[in-house]
Amino acid sequence: MIGGLFIYNHKGEVLISRVYRDDIGRNAVDAFRVNVIHARQQVRSPVTNIARTSFFHVKRSNIWLAAVTKQNVNAAMVFEFLFKMVEVMQSYFGKISEDNIKNNFVLIYEILDEILDFGYPQNTDTGILKTFITQQGVKSQSKEETAQITSQVTGQIGWRREGIKYRRNELFLDVLESVNLLMSPQGQVLSAHVAGRIVMKSYLSGMPECKFGINDKLLMESKGKSSLDDAGRGGATGKTAIAIDDCQFHQCVKLSKFETEHSISFIPPDGEYELMKYRTTKDISLPFRVIPLVREVGRQKMEVKVVVKSNFKPSLLAQKVEVRIPTPLNTSGVQVICMKGKAKYKASENAIVWKIKRMGGMKECQLSAEIELLNTNDKKKWTRPPISMNFEVPFAPSGFKVRYLKVFEPKMNYSDHDVIKWVRYIGRSGLYETRC
Repeated sequence: MIGGLFIYNHKGEVLISRVYRDDIGRNAVDAFRVNVIHARQQVRSPVTNIARTSFFHVKRSNIWLAAVTKQNVNAAMVFEFLFKMVEVMQSYFGKISEDNIKNNFVLIYEILDEILDFGYPQNTDTGILKTFITQQGVKSQSKEETAQITSQVTGQIGWRREGIKYRRNELFLDVLESVNLLMSPQGQVLSAHVAGRIVMKSYLSGMPECKFGINDKLLMESKGKSSLDDAGRGGATGKTAIAIDDCQFHQCVKLSKFETEHSISFIPPDGEYELMKYRTTKDISLPFRVIPLVREVGRQKMEVKVVVKSNFKPSLLAQKVEVRIPTPLNTSGVQVICMKGKAKYKASENAIVWKIKRMGGMKECQLSAEIELLNTNDKKKWTRPPISMNFEVPFAPSGFKVRYLKVFEPKMNYSDHDVIKWVRYIGRSGLYETRC
């Protein structure tokens, strides 16, 4: 639990102060100002302990938000609350600045009264808060409005209000994957994993229920590998099922149905939200292979040759391809030759940056460079940092596929066929490195 919450400006002046527990005194305010804001050296850690008091702080532009406690609290929970607090304030008055906080201090105290109770975080959902906190303060409400608020705060469907109507019912689904790789110079995969997110935008009338099917091995085996009619969409591989190591769902997903029926069923929030996070480590289709060849010619010269091979369907195009080849600290000059894209030596970054706008599948690109070195007294051998790569491809490297996405809304006059659905797959590089 949080003992107190303070908001400071860049001078260390307290703009907002709320103390929830008696063990936090006024001296805590001054301790944070002296030891963090006005510290001689920049404080890098987001958690600072001063006289057995823990300060959890985040900074937005020139504003500091600090949560104070003397108890052994869950640090992740405190930071999650602080980030939610920032999100709520931004949704009410936009940019977080000193002027905005001074102009809306009454509103901020109202928000704090709703989202923190005796130091325990409560409901921080922006949509729900906006139903009964307005910029002018809490308005007198009718019995119907009060009943609606009560059902949203205490009911099961707090993330969606009733009475939503759209002329056109649409669903947008993005499968966003970040592929991470560490490969040896010989081409052996040392470590690889994919971190994926499913981001949805729903513009649906009423209170619809959605059912979502994926090609996870557990789900497929439980259903006897049936209903694979939509498995051909997206992806660059012909895999029918993938092994998901772990996953995390939005609160709208009915976990009981997922455990018993092995289906992802949910009543979607209105607008944009993150439905699911997942991680997979097996059978990853690596979009690119980097083959490096580094040869030292004496003490004053080095030859580098890098070949990049794309390992996906020829009909697909990768975009924003960037290869970063590190150079020694004593580099005096670089001559680069590449047949595709543009390559440039950046002395400030000690690297050759090779950029290719677009690259088709099953293609090969090559770069050659001659690096001239200065004589140094340093006998320490160059450690050869790995070659890193950035890219964006229009498929999911894990092989993740959307098998079906169905919408049920019995009360409104539309069916699953009336809903326009859009599915997009985007694979991006995370930490994608090859040792040289």
